[in-house]
Amino acid sequence: MNYNSIRRHSRPVVVGDVTIGGEGRIAVQSMTNTDTHDADATYEQIRRLTAAGCDIVRLTVPDLAAAETFRILKSRGVKIPLVADIHFDYRIAIAAARCGADKIRINPGNIGSRDKVREVVAACREYGLPIRIGVNSGSLEKHILEKYGSPTAEALAESALYHAEILEDCGFSDIVISVKSSSVPRMIAANRILSEKTDYPLHLGVTEAGARLSGAVKSSVGIGSLLSSGIGDTIRVSLTDDPVEEVHMAREILSSLELLENPGMNIVSCPTCGRTKIDLIRLVSEFENEVRARGLDRLNIKVALMGCVVNGPGEAREADIGIAGGQGEGLLFRHGETVRKIPEDRLIPELIGEIERMRDTGEIN
Repeated sequence: MNYNSIRRHSRPVVVGDVTIGGEGRIAVQSMTNTDTHDADATYEQIRRLTAAGCDIVRLTVPDLAAAETFRILKSRGVKIPLVADIHFDYRIAIAAARCGADKIRINPGNIGSRDKVREVVAACREYGLPIRIGVNSGSLEKHILEKYGSPTAEALAESALYHAEILEDCGFSDIVISVKSSSVPRMIAANRILSEKTDYPLHLGVTEAGARLSGAVKSSVGIGSLLSSGIGDTIRVSLTDDPVEEVHMAREILSSLELLENPGMNIVSCPTCGRTKIDLIRLVSEFENEVRARGLDRLNIKVALMGCVVNGPGEAREADIGIAGGQGEGLLFRHGETVRKIPEDRLIPELIGEIERMRDTGEIN
């Protein structure tokens, strides 16, 4: 898919060294779930998120003391852009800006009076920081809820535009808008409305999506359907799980739509059937875990793991490297050529060894 040919036009907003919107690529975001006061634990999680391919990391900042963690993280050399997630207290937003945050996430309507919003805007302008407006079903203003009767897609979109208007009235337009819902259809509809009414960059996500399986499905449908229509500039897959898993799944969504510049390893494996004579389900799981542990999942290579000789050899030949199973054994292929026959218990170690040799010789990177 040529995404740029269908992509909605949006103004560029710079967050650290990442451009959201404009001609910028789709940025992957996640959020730490450590205690932000614990700088060591937060630093370690950010390091893992960065290694997994995250582009921007958000931290909750519940009080002024937590804002100091941004200063500590920056002093330790953290380069990935950091977003301060602020609710209610405008002073915390100002403190986070002073301590090194790269973006401030607020709902201007719940920060307080317009004078307090103007103080946050002044701090963001002083330090060159954009503001992300975050709206979800549980944060709608009373007058909007009364108007629509429930958190409809129209209500969510109107709330986001209301918050943007508050910032615009303060002379501030360096804005990213995020409208999320636990309802996938509602999230999709709200972002479609916004895509027609504003050119601010849109951050996509399904909030409170659930654990790994349900969260992945809901996020793939919600985020994927919008991206496939050219809507969206940055994404987060929200999971009740390790935040690193959010990054892996977000990258999978982008990779499936061919929206990653460096998509990393593309694993093709068959669903198995009665013809399968090797334990392919176990082998694929073993392979995925091992390549991730070794950092091989970031290599730009297509790997096929096929269960039988019907489609297996053909699929394996289409890949850079792959295996096709037989009776307790399998064939190893490279670029369409059979390399050797391998016992089942050695398939994954030898496949990984071959991939490492391709990396070491510069054949892949």
